[in-house]
Amino acid sequence: MEKVLMTGNEALARGAWEAGAKFASAYPGTPSTEILVNLLQYKEIYAEWAPNEKVSLEAACGAAVGGSRSVCAMKHVGVNVAADPLFTFAYTGTNAGMVLVTADEPGMHSSQNEQDNRYYAQQSKVPLLEPSDSQECLDMMKAAFQLSEDFDTPVMIRITTRVAHSKSSVTLSPREEVPHRQYEKNVRKYLPIPAFAVALRVQVEERMKKLKDFSEKTPLNHIEKGGKIGVIASGMCVNFAKEVFGEDATYLKLGFTHPLPDARLHEFYKLGHDKVYIIEENDPYIQDWVLKHGYECISIDPPYGEKTPDVLRKAIFGDAMPVLDVKTEDVPPRPPVLCSGCPHRGFFVELSKRKDTIVAGDIGCYTLGFAPPFNAIDYVICMGSAFSAAHGTQIALEQGGKDTRVVGVMGDSTFFHTGINSLIEVLYNRSKTICVILDNRITGMTGQQEHPGTGRSAYGDPAHEMDIATVCKALGAKHVDVINPNDLKSVREVLDAAYNRDEPSIIITRWPCVLKPMGEAEYKEFGQNLFKDKFEVNDKCVGCKACIKVGCPSISMDGKVSKIDHSCVGCTVCAQVCPVNAIIKK
Repeated sequence: MEKVLMTGNEALARGAWEAGAKFASAYPGTPSTEILVNLLQYKEIYAEWAPNEKVSLEAACGAAVGGSRSVCAMKHVGVNVAADPLFTFAYTGTNAGMVLVTADEPGMHSSQNEQDNRYYAQQSKVPLLEPSDSQECLDMMKAAFQLSEDFDTPVMIRITTRVAHSKSSVTLSPREEVPHRQYEKNVRKYLPIPAFAVALRVQVEERMKKLKDFSEKTPLNHIEKGGKIGVIASGMCVNFAKEVFGEDATYLKLGFTHPLPDARLHEFYKLGHDKVYIIEENDPYIQDWVLKHGYECISIDPPYGEKTPDVLRKAIFGDAMPVLDVKTEDVPPRPPVLCSGCPHRGFFVELSKRKDTIVAGDIGCYTLGFAPPFNAIDYVICMGSAFSAAHGTQIALEQGGKDTRVVGVMGDSTFFHTGINSLIEVLYNRSKTICVILDNRITGMTGQQEHPGTGRSAYGDPAHEMDIATVCKALGAKHVDVINPNDLKSVREVLDAAYNRDEPSIIITRWPCVLKPMGEAEYKEFGQNLFKDKFEVNDKCVGCKACIKVGCPSISMDGKVSKIDHSCVGCTVCAQVCPVNAIIKK
């Protein structure tokens, strides 16, 4: 029995290993990415990156049907993609245990929305666990597998960003080698055609009654007696509340939150409280439950963002704890920017010059193309939407009598995620939308995870590499150009050709992310001097700031002339835009 510090994500992975899990699948997405990254270290578990969350969950469900305990992890918006198999697997039930981890993100630190996935558990009729620290992440993962098998159901675990990334003490235990469950053919259970699904629907309701009884009895839901203030909370909000109220409050701590424990709620209110606060993030899931039973409670505004201790103190007491008085007026803003040497920069430099253009973006590092100095992305909808959304805009503009061209931009990992279907929409309907795939050879935004186009598995072993250009041509694309995005002349020429066509154009910018670990294949394709050269500014500089306008963080003004610092990696874009040849190789 060893005690260590672990993040919630590390502890979830450890819990899956201790529970005897054998299969794990995920698509990277903050704040859930590190769950699978940590699962990769356990040799008893086969772990993989999937092209998207839907197929990830489908693979985990299939593994569970086949008899192996399986786990699937994704960020909150990933469950939108995976909802189809989730709702159906809730009907059929499982064989071995199957756990789905959803990592919600109150405050939207790295996400396009706030979304409360507790409602997914409610709507799909599956049990839901909410750990509040790393120890509970480990323990609840083990409990979830047991619940899954005891009640013949997939189980959801909901964490939030602070649970995923905060470290706390965890007691480790040995792995439990769970016997493999034999698969038995049973079409009435696993094949939900309408005739069979009618009976499965009844079984779901019967299961929910049993889970309701479990919710009332489990210590995962319990009362911690203290002062006359009442607090009802789950997950990290329990810790936030305890930091504010301490022992002055009595807590109804909810760890099993679907179905919720009505009897425990009545027991809690019978204790008598001066006030009862509901501390929860995102939607009023717990509050609505309390109000449904006719009890008075106080919710905390605002109804968005995180309910951190300072937010709670301001809302309840009107003031937060004192902080250091720091003058911030002289601190420059530090918005996120494309890295020095980012292969997306050259493309956006040229695209930004096309003024009569609407650009649909997607989810990835390249979304930063919307910001100055490029101002080159106009809207984003969701993962994999760029091409299909751009197609819709292109049709609408034509219907309105406008000749404006529409460009869709997405990354390589996004293309394999759901972008292929998006491209099919464009090709099938003969749209003249210009489709650009920014292939930086890795899943860059979430920390360099492999995908079907990198030629490596999650373990770094050689894998089948799906060539994007070949895929596009196989779908019927006639015009597919693969270019080096650091060569501005090439970018300009392929854009000119695409703008002059009245049929689909595919442009693939192929150059590795500057943060990507280089292997033999990369050096062979892109040259042994990849990211080795440095550039500097000579005395020809006239201070025109053309180089500044490429948005590279390695370039700044030194008085009336520009300078390039040590972080330069030699992408050459600044040298190409300099009108007086003042930027040269060191």
